[in-house]
Amino acid sequence: MSKRILVTGDAGESYETLYALHRFQEAGMEAVVAAPTARRLHLVMHDFEPGWDTYIERQGYGVEAQVTFDEVNPAAFDAILLIGGRAPEYLRHNDKLLDIVRLMHASGKWIFSICHGIQVLAAAEILEGRSVTCYEHVRYEVALSKAKWVASQAARDGKIVTAQTWQSHPEFYREVFQCLGE
Repeated sequence: MSKRILVTGDAGESYETLYALHRFQEAGMEAVVAAPTARRLHLVMHDFEPGWDTYIERQGYGVEAQVTFDEVNPAAFDAILLIGGRAPEYLRHNDKLLDIVRLMHASGKWIFSICHGIQVLAAAEILEGRSVTCYEHVRYEVALSKAKWVASQAARDGKIVTAQTWQSHPEFYREVFQCLGE
């Protein structure tokens, strides 16, 4: 099986989404974009500007969500990737998505998360005792989940691989593809 779920929604990080989709396609792996609704999603671009204490947000590219969370059969996939941006802020309240994450985790499937995607993993309550990374300004949610935040660009703990931001793509995808090759 060589099929992955890419989870995002409106205000998901466009570079993280498209980079993931294209990397999996380039490797000959099927990647299915899943969201609360199957439609064209409005993605955003986060960037870091000198003089700002946090990132700024601009309109980014869009992407088609092919399936809804209600249509996802976790048994049909061997990995899930939770994209960052602001989408996880509201996706973490979607019970169906949390069930998907929990089922995939319980089945020993790969769980990948970048940036704010960690918010979904925290809400799914699968981080306790793990060492993970994420965007530094959501690391408090890692602490609340009784996990340890590490400052590296990418971190692997068991079947969970996490990354800080889109700037972590080289380290993150080296780890992701090594895991998928195992």
